[in-house]
Amino acid sequence: MSHPSLQEIVSAHSPDSDDAFMFYGLATKKVRSSKVAFRHVLSDIETLNRKAIEGEYDLTAISYHAYPYVAEKYVLMASGSSIGDGYGPMLVASHPMELSEVKGKKIAIPGKLTTAYLTLKIMEPDFEAVVTPFDQILEAVQTGAADIGLIIHEAQLTYNKSGFHKIIDLGKWWKTKFDLPLPLGCNALLRSLTPEIQSECCRMMRDSIQYALDNREEALSYALQFARDMDPRLAEKFVGMYVNHYTVDCGDVVPRAAQKLLDLGHEVGLIPNRVEVEFIR
Repeated sequence: MSHPSLQEIVSAHSPDSDDAFMFYGLATKKVRSSKVAFRHVLSDIETLNRKAIEGEYDLTAISYHAYPYVAEKYVLMASGSSIGDGYGPMLVASHPMELSEVKGKKIAIPGKLTTAYLTLKIMEPDFEAVVTPFDQILEAVQTGAADIGLIIHEAQLTYNKSGFHKIIDLGKWWKTKFDLPLPLGCNALLRSLTPEIQSECCRMMRDSIQYALDNREEALSYALQFARDMDPRLAEKFVGMYVNHYTVDCGDVVPRAAQKLLDLGHEVGLIPNRVEVEFIR
């Protein structure tokens, strides 16, 4: 039974272990509020990006790449970003390949609105994108449907077990080139919510992430339910990579990195309009 005076906030995020870890405090009611009640919807990130264009959910995880398309309806939350600091999405092939060989190839990508696709376009604009569900990308390379795979999520830690070879880590490339972390995913809140409800959602999100970091073992065992048969040690490593101090609060480095990313996306002609990133706490 929800309390009649509580405003229901429909909160959408992916079932990835890092998202599940962040939302643990909220999903298990360890973090509570006298103003809002959360209802959770789980969906893959590309679907969430598309739904955010419609303004479907009150609070939603999105790719940073999707922000220009949803900025009229949503504002970014200072808490909940997934940031690759010197690591991130990777290009892999079934045999060793040089970066110079990537040009013009067929690349299986996890969606046109993912930050992985945006970063790849900034690095190498000339390739043929084959949109593929993220968990079928390695298979697409194996079967020859694509020459190269752009992998996100846990595949970043498991690709070599399946005999794939890394061409480049885009997060590492980005860090080397711009000396910035790579902002991959974030949480966005509807602008139409009242300022009071927005700041309460921000507080709860921050508290939920902090709770998970402070109670790592129980939050991890919760998150492992969603980790697609992943080895617990790998899941823990994955969560440790993408839930860090930037996730609790993005500070000023992440907004700077996000602005750089979106500006470059505009310069290479992928993002139609220049947009200012805007965060609330």
